[in-house]
Amino acid sequence: MNRRPGPVVSAVMCLGNLLLSVTAAWAQAANAPNALHRASTLRDLNNSVEALVRRVSPSVVQVLVTGLGPRDGADADSPAEIVRQTSLGSGVILDRDGYIATNAHVVAHAVRVQIVVSTESDDEPPGLRVGGAAKTFDARVVGVAREIDLALLKIDATNLRPLPIGNYDAVRKGDVVLALGSPGGLRGSVSMGVVSTVARQLDPDSPLVYIQTDASISQGSSGGPLVNVDGELIGINAFILSQPGGNQGLGFAIPSAVVAAAYPQLRARGHIEQDSIGIRVQGVTPALAAGLGLAREWGVVVADVLEGGPADSAGVRVEDLIASVDGKPTTSVPLLAMQLNARRDTSRVVLGLLRGTTQWTVEVPVVHMRTELDLSDATRLEPQAIDALGILGIEIDEQLASTLSALRVPSGVIVAARTERFGRHDLSITAGDVIHAVNGTAVSTIDGLKTALISLDPQRPIVLQVERDGALTFVTSERD
Repeated sequence: MNRRPGPVVSAVMCLGNLLLSVTAAWAQAANAPNALHRASTLRDLNNSVEALVRRVSPSVVQVLVTGLGPRDGADADSPAEIVRQTSLGSGVILDRDGYIATNAHVVAHAVRVQIVVSTESDDEPPGLRVGGAAKTFDARVVGVAREIDLALLKIDATNLRPLPIGNYDAVRKGDVVLALGSPGGLRGSVSMGVVSTVARQLDPDSPLVYIQTDASISQGSSGGPLVNVDGELIGINAFILSQPGGNQGLGFAIPSAVVAAAYPQLRARGHIEQDSIGIRVQGVTPALAAGLGLAREWGVVVADVLEGGPADSAGVRVEDLIASVDGKPTTSVPLLAMQLNARRDTSRVVLGLLRGTTQWTVEVPVVHMRTELDLSDATRLEPQAIDALGILGIEIDEQLASTLSALRVPSGVIVAARTERFGRHDLSITAGDVIHAVNGTAVSTIDGLKTALISLDPQRPIVLQVERDGALTFVTSERD
């Protein structure tokens, strides 16, 4: 049987419903400012990004290249058919009078280069910008630096809007960046992401470093700018790493410090002087430090000092650790390379060195040098097996040394080949290398090399001092 609630119970129930209604209304009123605040924050972010894109877009251009090359899909056995080819990329205006930076590979083999410059106005409504008003100019190549993949172009135009070059030292992992260009030929495109890594060294044997970003970069974006939230150029988009058919979020840009150093040289001389202080460096590994008895298991070690060069005259020696450049600490080969390339004083550099426990600084002048070595004559001699290294070696005698005029040290053992049976898989050594020392002990003969290897402490890694392409370097191998 159902019973109706009494007067007291009804009053309590009414009061409870009233309280619930008041609480709900209060909560809704309290949350309203939060919702409005969130919407306002998103709107502010949207407006900031939109204003940034509109400010920097006039500094971005499209690069149209016409050249000659073999016909695509031609049969390899048939005579080559040279046809007219077209390609495109992007560029960034560096000077109001028409100087434009792009990648060297964008204009490689170009017969004609044209630049498409946007003529849109910042205050035009979106409806008037559909299709993108633009003007096309013929361009000439002022300078090319293939070693760093940069090229400088010039068009006959004035009152262009240059993009300021930002401070690379201020770039940090996680910084928000914009990548602008013409991916797939779609001029005026922009993508947003973050800096994944400030200094990515893709080739351990190369001092070149790149800014890695997850901002979408595709074919046609090469040469376009990577821009920070202040609207400054912090990099020039160079290439991507991806599987066929898609972008995997691995984009790489040439740092602004490299651009800032190269631009005046390309504009004045058309090329970059290969400055040098006469040393070759390597990153320190635990095996290298243990084999040579270095004071640190990390950092940068001098692997080669060119005899009579600036560093040699300043007192720099092989196995010295480089602790700083112009007073700034250096901890890796990529960082050292950036510090040397971006130095303000182009005539000298101050190195902080560590030899054993002794620390000091030296001032080293910067010059232009080049060395070459031709080992072709050595391969005609009969090699001997050096089983401990898994190689075939050729001893350099006086007669052979006389034919190798560019050899840095007129003695040692030339690597003729690797032997599969005894090969050490972790030993990075190739035919043409010349072995000069084992764990700091100089060797001049094959017997001397074998003796030095036998005499090593079995607990220590093997460290070979090797001459390769006219420069000395260290090669390490862990013991079996």
